[in-house]
Amino acid sequence: MKAIVSIPTYNEAENIEKLIRQVLNIPIDIGVVVVDDNSPDGTGKIVDRLHIEFPYKVYHLHKENRAGFAAAHKAGLKYALKNTSAEYILTMDADFSHNPKYIPEMLSKMEEYDVIIGSRYVKGGGTQNWGIGRKLLSKGANIYARIILGLFAMDCTGGFRCYKREVVDHIDVEHLYSHGYGYGIETLFKCQRKGYKIGEIPIVFVDRQFGKSKLSKAIAVESFFMVLKLRFMG
Repeated sequence: MKAIVSIPTYNEAENIEKLIRQVLNIPIDIGVVVVDDNSPDGTGKIVDRLHIEFPYKVYHLHKENRAGFAAAHKAGLKYALKNTSAEYILTMDADFSHNPKYIPEMLSKMEEYDVIIGSRYVKGGGTQNWGIGRKLLSKGANIYARIILGLFAMDCTGGFRCYKREVVDHIDVEHLYSHGYGYGIETLFKCQRKGYKIGEIPIVFVDRQFGKSKLSKAIAVESFFMVLKLRFMG
């Protein structure tokens, strides 16, 4: 397998099958590992059915309790390392805010870079269907992370990424501080500190059409303090 995509889910029954099929239709040897936080809407059952249909392409990790965004990503990355031989490990959201059409371009850059970010904040990138409040929050969080941690990437918080296998192995995802969406900042911080070459390609991030956003004020606050923790303890 050339690449595997790790997708955390919670109540994504309206999106997950369509997303998985679109990923598998990309003309490369690619698979998917879904980490489901015990979704009550039947997301897990859909993924189980797809695993039967694609036993060597679709993998499913059931979590008995809702452990959160960062824990789901850690589990997916660890699974990809332990159970597949994929050269590249990608992460993306389950709600189509990250379009699978960008995956081939991300993979095409991996001979030049160690990490590729699907970026909203480089030329050609952007967002759709966001209110002014969410735009300000996102841009402010990125500016804050770049200033406090000295990050070079324009999109430090985005979760649409592609890593070389050895990068995931080296950054020790098991011992991350963050529990929420600060996970993206923390992994990027670790990659930069270890000297990995990080690139960005432009994407248009489209706010979800189905389901409810998981972003909350509590998550934003956790990310704010996590950045300070990294600055003084990282």
